[in-house]
Amino acid sequence: MPKMTFIDADGKRTEVDAPEGLSVLEIAHKNGLDLEGACEGSLACSTCHVVVEDKWFDKLDEATEEEEDMLDLAFGLTHTSRLGCQIKMCDELDGLEVTLPTGTRNMLLD
Repeated sequence: MPKMTFIDADGKRTEVDAPEGLSVLEIAHKNGLDLEGACEGSLACSTCHVVVEDKWFDKLDEATEEEEDMLDLAFGLTHTSRLGCQIKMCDELDGLEVTLPTGTRNMLLD
């Protein structure tokens, strides 16, 4: 089974099983990690924003225009930012590493 690593704001690394077909958001929730996902993966917020480690970023499918629009609202946006709900695990992503930002911007509560 593929694995992935979440890195929190303090640099703590948590390696977890990452079943194929699940999103990074679903994997985080399944493992009790603090990745919000206020819209439950419906691509209507940016609270599942993650920063993908450079060596993995080019292995991901390209972000859709809808994802790019939501990322524009994300807190702490970087050149390797993606929404966790849009990254689906597969064998090619075995070992994926993502960093959880220090905060989120939840526009659904505004």
